[in-house]
Amino acid sequence: MKKRTILKSAKANHSKPRRIEGFEVLENECIWMKAGVINYRLCDHAYDCNNCPFDTGMRKAMGMTNNDDSKKIAPRWVRYLQERYHGSSRPCRHVLTGRVEAPKLCTLNYECYHCTFDQLLDDMDVSEVPGVPGYHLVSGFRMANGYYYHLGHNWLRFEHGGRVRIGFDDFAVRLFGVPEAIDLPPLGEVLQQHEVGWTFGRFGHHAAVLAPASGTVLAVNHRVKEHPEIIRLDPYREGWLMILEPKSPKQSLKGLYFGEESVHWMEREIGMLLELLGTDYEKLAATGGHPVDDLFGSGVDVSWNRLVKCFLRTERTV
Repeated sequence: MKKRTILKSAKANHSKPRRIEGFEVLENECIWMKAGVINYRLCDHAYDCNNCPFDTGMRKAMGMTNNDDSKKIAPRWVRYLQERYHGSSRPCRHVLTGRVEAPKLCTLNYECYHCTFDQLLDDMDVSEVPGVPGYHLVSGFRMANGYYYHLGHNWLRFEHGGRVRIGFDDFAVRLFGVPEAIDLPPLGEVLQQHEVGWTFGRFGHHAAVLAPASGTVLAVNHRVKEHPEIIRLDPYREGWLMILEPKSPKQSLKGLYFGEESVHWMEREIGMLLELLGTDYEKLAATGGHPVDDLFGSGVDVSWNRLVKCFLRTERTV
């Protein structure tokens, strides 16, 4: 039976960027701006309009909600597009936002929730492997540009619609080596940020990993369960673990590191590792001082439980 653990006491100041970085798609203008209702605003909610505070505020300000909160009047941008475009000249919403290239016409009067093409795009987003990110090195450890990092050493990448893709970071992979087994949550499981999201094991040892965001599991990477060596070879792309539908994309940023802040955090983690290993690290380090690929498997004189507690911020699972 696994022991569910929560985040150990560890707080830091985290910046709240107005716009979600790492959301690497063409569109970035708010749909209200696209519709001509407002002059200028960039989307900072990954086009998750249903959960966007700005969208909610705009609809309330314009009297666009009924007394019954369960019945929402169509957003103004939908009505605007319905009035502006007619018949054969009606472009798909995703053409207007730049998500797909023209030509693509809307045949459903901008009622996107009925549209199989809209659903197809969402399905493609879930199954598509992320593009190759840029990297920078911090004392030999790779960090992907545009990714957010959780102090339990996993990463989070925003995708279209506010979904987030999650995986191990390079530090964790080099520390623990290739896992022999990974126990990912089932589809539909609701994870809580800073609580145990999944587990992995090696050499008879097991460890719990904290979820970097709260949300519902939409997809898991079955390839890494069958071939976990992918995680070591490509932790930031092919080695992704799961995709979540977060409760709120912007709320998910809390407790995560990004940009320069993530670099400083990684430097502190490496300093803690060096202090923990002492002179043993000098014997295990590769030529030039780069970290070894499998620290625990190299016979370092530090227990599995100590590494889990210090760097995954959890206790050993049983």
